[in-house]
Amino acid sequence: MITSSFSLKKYFTFLLIAVFVFTDAQKKFTIVLDAGHGGTDHGANRRYDDLGMVREKDVTLAITLKLGRMLERNKDYKVIYTRKVDEFPSLTDRTTLANRSKADLFISIHVNASTKTSPYGTETFVQGPDQNKTNLEVAKAENDVIYLDDRDRETFASYDPKSPESLIALKMMQSKYLETSLLFGSYVEGNFVKKDNRFSRGVKQQNLHVLRLNAMPSVLIETGFVSNYEEAAYLASDKGQNEIAESIYDAIVNYKKTIERNGGVSNSPREKDKPAEVALKNDFRILLMSSPMKYASSDPALKGLNYIMPLKENGMYKYYYSTTNLASVRDNNLKTAKDAGFKNATSISFVPNQKLGTGYYTIELEASDKKLSTNSYILKTLKDVNRVKQNNMFYYTYGRFSSLEDAVKMQRQLEDKGVKNTVIQKMFK
Repeated sequence: MITSSFSLKKYFTFLLIAVFVFTDAQKKFTIVLDAGHGGTDHGANRRYDDLGMVREKDVTLAITLKLGRMLERNKDYKVIYTRKVDEFPSLTDRTTLANRSKADLFISIHVNASTKTSPYGTETFVQGPDQNKTNLEVAKAENDVIYLDDRDRETFASYDPKSPESLIALKMMQSKYLETSLLFGSYVEGNFVKKDNRFSRGVKQQNLHVLRLNAMPSVLIETGFVSNYEEAAYLASDKGQNEIAESIYDAIVNYKKTIERNGGVSNSPREKDKPAEVALKNDFRILLMSSPMKYASSDPALKGLNYIMPLKENGMYKYYYSTTNLASVRDNNLKTAKDAGFKNATSISFVPNQKLGTGYYTIELEASDKKLSTNSYILKTLKDVNRVKQNNMFYYTYGRFSSLEDAVKMQRQLEDKGVKNTVIQKMFK
């Protein structure tokens, strides 16, 4: 009996310890630290005679790692990094990582820049409606990185980061986290002023892609201007990076205390996790219109939409917008097309990597009522260009491809060579 009682006691002791450890682990405050840019994307940068090249991607990584080490010394925090080395995670990867981690706070660290040397100071952005034209320019500069990753091009295809209209029209998908994001941002900027004696440009609401899809309080911190010599020297120094990291760390501590006093991260309970969206078997493109006219990508007829693929069939040019295998993105793309003025737009299904049983795809390089000169860039750049005269027009085509994907891949290669405004053409035998 003594042995049995002792074993039972040990069992319950172990169980209580396990429950305590599990509960304690559950209480960890999870923070995703995002060092802006990285890899081939250097971000803002300036070269100075005495400082050398000061690059945003290096400064943001150094601050992030310093901040992460401070947090990791505190058992109350769990730290997740979007990158710890010089690499470029796509914006999709960054936000997906944060959401899957069910993080309590997302912090993206950046460095500002201006065409002038005089601007200086820090500023923190939260996801929200545009406030003024100056903020909009900051958003456009940060959003340009979506062109660097194919997955981002698909996910964010509904938005043109160079278009002020598109930025203003972005939906604030995390409105319920706006208040807590603003609270944390105010702590960050307050510390920069009080602790580091720096000039704060304030906490601002802005539409930034790296924040838009985050289901948690999120901020983007511009730690200073690399275009200003004094700030560049500060940002590149261990002293400056440590002070910035310490100010953000203290802001996190104060923020955590405040929300715990108020009963949680959000005033409303977190929504139950929705099941991950299952990819559809087929790809979907949005057919905008069919026309006997060939339009350049910059033509006003295309209403400023990006990621448009013209496909020529039976003498007609069909203009398809974006591509995705997710129903939610497809529906969003269709809405964007209709909002842009293509009221008859419709989604068209494409079987991925489908080989044509009869016929093939080719790439129309040029359609003109005059022959191309032998010195033309197209003919000097490419060999085996095919020329056909039809109805007093000269059509120049290149290559034969059994699938649409192969034709698209070659089209991108031609664009890299400087051969622009080509059209994929479906040929029937």
